[in-house]
Amino acid sequence: MMDMRVNLAGVELKNPVMSASGTFGSGMEYSDFVDLNSLGAVVTKGVANVPWPGNSTPRIAETYGGILNAVGLQNPGIDVFIKRDIPFLKQYDTKIIVNIVGKTTKDYVEVVERLSSEPVDLLEINISCPNVKEGGIAFGQDRKAVEDITKAVKKAAKQPVIMKLSPNVTDIVEMAKAAEAGGADVLSLINTITGMKIDIHKRQPVLANKTGGLSGPAIKPVAVRMVYQVSHSVNIPVIGMGGIMNGEDAIEFLLAGATGVGVGTANFMNPHATVDIIQGIKEYMERYQIGDIRKLIGAVE
Repeated sequence: MMDMRVNLAGVELKNPVMSASGTFGSGMEYSDFVDLNSLGAVVTKGVANVPWPGNSTPRIAETYGGILNAVGLQNPGIDVFIKRDIPFLKQYDTKIIVNIVGKTTKDYVEVVERLSSEPVDLLEINISCPNVKEGGIAFGQDRKAVEDITKAVKKAAKQPVIMKLSPNVTDIVEMAKAAEAGGADVLSLINTITGMKIDIHKRQPVLANKTGGLSGPAIKPVAVRMVYQVSHSVNIPVIGMGGIMNGEDAIEFLLAGATGVGVGTANFMNPHATVDIIQGIKEYMERYQIGDIRKLIGAVE
């Protein structure tokens, strides 16, 4: 019997595969394609304290081996999320990880407090958001800001906290250590890499926002390297993501040191990517006669 269970800060997942935030809604739209019961966890789209309208269109552009998005974290806010999305997800035998966004520390803390009495398993804090109080630099791009927001969230949180790191930094290990020092229970990485595409005929950017976040297979080698570096320098579990399209990609992240894996862009091309990836991991374990998935985690020194 194959054991695919993994543990994130005391929360046991039946397997390491989860959706990546912002590519799966709260699972509702995908439930026709995917048996949500089969996933280790569903990670929701980012939730804010109030509804966010998002950015102007166009806000999606395809690129070689990936996709640029500047959706702007459009979401209906915490009230709708609590009323509509949590009851939907509670019907399934999967863990619920709520991704949280904000413009100020106070915004994040407000959502964390609202969720303290809700039946969700983990909180994932998206710190790639611009900090409006600090001139718009992302929380995740300043070591002290990372530690401070982690501390503030941990103080208010009743569930374990995952800090989602931005790759748009000089040294991601420094940010990982700052989050760990602030009390993070788990880290997830990477978020999207800032990119741009220009329409050469109109001679203007394709995205209304000018720049967007690049995701998809194009970023996978960067993500694997960062997961490897971070998992080897902190003492808390890491969830790896960035361009995972199939079981083999997921295995690469596990070997690099990830305890869990997030599947994002792949869902847009193949709505049942998550279950295909679970199957791919199983086949790899069978092929190499690995009875316990934990033997793979961090197996590459």
